[in-house]
Amino acid sequence: MTRTRTGTAGLASWMLALFGMIALAVSAVSGAPAAAQGAQGSVAYVLGPNDGINVIVYGQSEFNVQTRVKPDGSIVMPLIGKVQAEGRTVITLADEVTRRLVSGNFLKDPIVNVEVTDYASRYVRVAGKISQPGLIPLERSNRILDVLLRAGWVREGASQFVTLRRAADGKEVRIDTDALGRGQSDDIALQAGDTLFVADAELVYLTGQVNRPGPIQLRPGMTVSEALAMAGGVGASGSSNRVGLRREGEKERDVDQQTELKAGDIINVRERLF
Repeated sequence: MTRTRTGTAGLASWMLALFGMIALAVSAVSGAPAAAQGAQGSVAYVLGPNDGINVIVYGQSEFNVQTRVKPDGSIVMPLIGKVQAEGRTVITLADEVTRRLVSGNFLKDPIVNVEVTDYASRYVRVAGKISQPGLIPLERSNRILDVLLRAGWVREGASQFVTLRRAADGKEVRIDTDALGRGQSDDIALQAGDTLFVADAELVYLTGQVNRPGPIQLRPGMTVSEALAMAGGVGASGSSNRVGLRREGEKERDVDQQTELKAGDIINVRERLF
């Protein structure tokens, strides 16, 4: 069972394998985690246990395999036996299968392709006020913006911030989703096991002589003046100079229009004296 190809095609295959080995060596030296950098900085999916894959040897169907990566990270191929798949991309796994087929004298110059059929090992958790919460596989991009978009983005009534909790050390980072969507915030790269959580929006409450009393969503740096504007302004019998603020654990106190608000604040607009 042999298959011959032109010298040019053989050289191209050899060069592709060489570039794959160089990429793995660079990753190992830099201490990078299990995500491999592909063309133009894209992230190549790294295989792990329970991932479903197809291994196709073109023109040699007896070598084709549809399987899952075993808990020990391996797959089993006809004749060549166990092959380590965990920690490899589809390209580097195809290169390894090619090498094994050639070194075992089964095929002279095989063309091998590996495809992922089920992304099961590398995912992030997306929870809270999200349109489609759940487990999001890292098969396309590992950036926060892309993951949130794939999860349907944040829902109405959600906080402006998403909290990233790292699986590696439990550290948390708070990211402004508005700034993220506008490209004004770092689009952090995620790692398998990380969690993104979006809480309910933080609120402040307006009472008294305002046109639309009730809760409004607190924005970063929001002042009394801005909150009153969002509530439709001061009512006909109210006074913009007679505004009280009640904060948790404190008595109501007089404040001016430029006072910065905190979550849970209650703003009370009093009636005019005359």
